[in-house]
Amino acid sequence: MRGLLGAALLAAALAGGCGYRVAGRTNALPAGIQSIAVPAFENRTTRYRIEQRLTEATVHEFLARAAYRIVPEAANADAVMRGKVLSVEVTPLIYDTTTGRATTMLVTLHCEVSLEETATKRVLYHNANFLFRNEYEISTDVKSFFEEQDPAVDRMAREFAARLVAAITESY
Repeated sequence: MRGLLGAALLAAALAGGCGYRVAGRTNALPAGIQSIAVPAFENRTTRYRIEQRLTEATVHEFLARAAYRIVPEAANADAVMRGKVLSVEVTPLIYDTTTGRATTMLVTLHCEVSLEETATKRVLYHNANFLFRNEYEISTDVKSFFEEQDPAVDRMAREFAARLVAAITESY
């Protein structure tokens, strides 16, 4: 009995140091960061309002997942997160065999994002090649095509923001 108990304790002790952690529960940012400014992303594409949707989704994700105050002005923040949308590519992924029309599209966002501490100008996070890919289905019915595009872009922006905030706060 003692041998079995000892083996169980040894296994528990070894498993405790395995390095695994629950995603969304860590914070790699310095403790002095209490507020983050998230100015509107810069749009270097021809896509209308993509930067607004990505900015809104990123602010919402910071508020939902982290205990930071989000402020509009960099002067009032401990850190500033900046983003640039460098390119948006939309390519057909799956076609309808009867009509030959695309039914699933692959959207690839190429962005540059950074988080800089305001007081020291120290870069806390920088990724010049932040890629995000997502696919969305489109209807073969022409009347409902434009009705699906906005919800798909909103869904993509939310998923983009979730991945971005996780990368910043969890050092992935």
